[in-house]
Amino acid sequence: MEIISIPLEGDLEHKDSMGNTTVISAGDIQVMSAGTGVFHSEFNKNPDQAVKFLQIWIFPNVKNVTPRYDQQSLQLKDRENVWQQILSPSPNDAGVWIHQDAWFHIGRFDAHQSSTYTLKKQGNGVYVFVLQGSWSIEQTELNTRDAIAITDASTIHLTALSPQAEALIIEVPLTW
Repeated sequence: MEIISIPLEGDLEHKDSMGNTTVISAGDIQVMSAGTGVFHSEFNKNPDQAVKFLQIWIFPNVKNVTPRYDQQSLQLKDRENVWQQILSPSPNDAGVWIHQDAWFHIGRFDAHQSSTYTLKKQGNGVYVFVLQGSWSIEQTELNTRDAIAITDASTIHLTALSPQAEALIIEVPLTW
């Protein structure tokens, strides 16, 4: 599996059988290719503070790869009214990379700002998860923690309905 961790609030401590011990915080993204096998755990670094994070597991497009770990700190300002790429299938792209034709983008938009997301690969679908605020996505209103899956599209139209509306776009293959 390709395991992606995205902290939204607080500090998450990661430990794994490859010897990695790190802390990931809001604005960071972490990826681990489980490959031929790895043990890992995450826990709240500061028990007196809340931690909220997403952990997304994606099937890789190759099997039995050497397990690997990567983490990057991203600039939150780079997602203001634009879609900041945080994951792709290429180590030469922005963000971390995984063994799959998948792309993740996060954006934080001002109220009434519209944008269009163009899919990177024909045949992929998009899953949009609202992290904060309200959005109109393909004429469907969504609020914090709502999500929508969109297939058979080459572009997705999104409009922030509230100040500081934030969403995660996950583009993945529909078949493997």
